[in-house]
Amino acid sequence: MANMRISGLASGMDIDSIVSDMMKIKRIPLDKLNQQKQILEWQRDDYRSMNTLLDNLDRAIFDNVSLQKNFIAKKVTSSNDSAVSAVAINSQANVSNKIDVVKLAEAASWKATDDIKTSGNFTVSAEDGSVKVKTDTTLKFKVKDPGATVYREVSIEIKTDDSIDSVISKFNNSELGVSAMRAKIDIGSGVYEDRVIFSSNKTGSGGELITADTTTATNEFLGDLGFAAAKGKVGEYTLVQDQSGQDAELKINGYLTKQSSNTFTLNGIQYTLKKKTDVDNPAIISTTTDVDTVFNSVKTFVDKYNEVIEKIQGELKEERYRSYQPLSNKEKEAMSDKQVELWEEKARSGLLRNDSILSSALNTMRMDLYSTVGGLTSDFNHLSDIGIKTSSNYRDGGKLIIDESKLKEAINKDPNAVYKLFANEGTSKETKGLARRLRDSIKSSMESLVEKAGSSTKTNSQFTIGRLLTSVNSQIDRYEERMSDLETRYYKQFSAMEKMIQKANSQSTSLMQYFS
Repeated sequence: MANMRISGLASGMDIDSIVSDMMKIKRIPLDKLNQQKQILEWQRDDYRSMNTLLDNLDRAIFDNVSLQKNFIAKKVTSSNDSAVSAVAINSQANVSNKIDVVKLAEAASWKATDDIKTSGNFTVSAEDGSVKVKTDTTLKFKVKDPGATVYREVSIEIKTDDSIDSVISKFNNSELGVSAMRAKIDIGSGVYEDRVIFSSNKTGSGGELITADTTTATNEFLGDLGFAAAKGKVGEYTLVQDQSGQDAELKINGYLTKQSSNTFTLNGIQYTLKKKTDVDNPAIISTTTDVDTVFNSVKTFVDKYNEVIEKIQGELKEERYRSYQPLSNKEKEAMSDKQVELWEEKARSGLLRNDSILSSALNTMRMDLYSTVGGLTSDFNHLSDIGIKTSSNYRDGGKLIIDESKLKEAINKDPNAVYKLFANEGTSKETKGLARRLRDSIKSSMESLVEKAGSSTKTNSQFTIGRLLTSVNSQIDRYEERMSDLETRYYKQFSAMEKMIQKANSQSTSLMQYFS
């Protein structure tokens, strides 16, 4: 179109300015369509931010008042922590147990009776004097852990030129279940010599380490490592323990019991035995409800709920400034960045004012929390029973207020009943816990918001605002095409006018020349 435009030399008119002014009037409907598009995009984004807000509330509900572990948090004390310590893992009841440690659990060990032999599987390197393996060997074992009833098979690949250090490392990194080392130890009378030692990674009695080779290869290799009794044996050979593994023995409230490990769990409490107790100094392990931890979980939920209530209410009441419409690019160019920011703040305001989806979400959540939970056997079947009420200030829009002392008293009295108030698995809305009701309602509201404004994974055809945007974009495309055609027509008309004026001027000049 540019090559068709003329400067207006014949008429003396500024054709570009005239056409531009004429097009401004014609483009007014197009500008309104672009404003409509921008408003729809802002509205879509605002709806999605509300969806994110509700999703965060849903997560807070699940993390803080839907999980039983948050309501059975315990404080554990030991009267003799140097002998026995304890932590609560999943204990629901408060207990007090007397622990007498008779003996600690110990791990089995296997000690070579001689140093490494360099005449069989090993040789001494001429370069650095280190001990290396002569030939490739596959070591085969059967292992039974302390307290276990089944054996597992373990194979270890030894390669030519493996050093003794790398062999030890392969033992440690295998499924053999031992810590291997080679160290100088006292073999008696103050004499220290190198020995290979295997120590079980698990304490307790009943563990076994057996060679399981159908040939003599594994036994010969162990024999050359210094386990002399294995040398020459064919097939399976049980390595003799230098120190037998033993179980821990302890009395719990006077009853003798055994454990294969010094750390074990009974009835949701994990005990760690550290040393034998004196007869007159047992360890008393006591658990009490960790009221502060449970309180903080409930408070975190309440704080998040109040935050969401405030933000949704803000959107529903936000003023709509209809005289502030989205700016065009040309209008933005004529303004400072700060002016644009302030203008768009007004233009974006109130896009969700009195929105039916958000109003419904707010009302439903309030009803979910204010209604009694049916079917509970405790005294706690309403939020007010545990010290949580709604604000008396109507401007707060139903925010929750915590009576700290009453809530802590309820938690201390019956933490499981407080948990049931929030998370009871009812078969109907009336018997579902408050958290379950609330999450159901939030899910429904979020689905409605997605139907309205979609999500990052949805195409425009899958949600209401998206379909409106598609329609507006189509109208914009068609209108821009018409504007382009109209502008071309204007220039053609002015071009024809210029040619006529130019022709008239030429004729006038010819006549003047003729008469002169």
